[in-house]
Amino acid sequence: GDGVEEAFYTTDRVLTVSFHKFGEYFPGTGDVKDVGANAGKYYSVNFPLKDGIDDASYASIFKPVIGQIMQMYQPGAIVLQCGADSLAGDRLGCFNLSHRGHAECLRHMLSYNLPSLVLGGGGYTVRNVARCWAYETAVVLGEELAEDLPWNDYYEHFAPDFSLQVTPSPTMENANTRQYLDTVRQQVFENLRMLQGAPGVQMEAVPHDPEAAAAEADPDVRPVSGAAEHPGEHF
Repeated sequence: GDGVEEAFYTTDRVLTVSFHKFGEYFPGTGDVKDVGANAGKYYSVNFPLKDGIDDASYASIFKPVIGQIMQMYQPGAIVLQCGADSLAGDRLGCFNLSHRGHAECLRHMLSYNLPSLVLGGGGYTVRNVARCWAYETAVVLGEELAEDLPWNDYYEHFAPDFSLQVTPSPTMENANTRQYLDTVRQQVFENLRMLQGAPGVQMEAVPHDPEAAAAEADPDVRPVSGAAEHPGEHF
């Protein structure tokens, strides 16, 4: 999300929010203090996380923060990037989410009943990316998928369990203590209080156009213009 945030860093027309690993980790951006600039100040929301966050911890911050954003900003549409590198077992990621915990965030966003564009994102354990996006496509469609995978040309890639599940590691430590998450969440809420409300679009009166009005009255009759015609128009 760093590139998306940078694109809208100085405008209030789009509010970006990112929950991500922060610290000695590429690209090194996304501190809670990174809030935007100029007209976009406080319209960039960053929630930096440490290694090993699990489903319960993630839900405890995601839902309250998103709820506050929806109340303060009142967006007209949502673009949601469902990066799969936050799943347990990712080759580059360092979180510990299950596919169900990951999809719970998607369900929460869809519950606002706004026009939504759901995108994929990062993910470097390919079989888990496939599991995640298959499951979340079903969530968007309101369908329920069986846990056992059907036979397909790539069936052997999902050994040994041949299941839709992404199972969190029972031995991975969650470095995100309750105190840490509460502290960052409070800072995010303080930043959100600085918002000036949802931006509006200035409405202006449309000048009356007699020719347009005549065309609407009878579409088969060409309106007569008072403008001088160039002789070349007749050749």
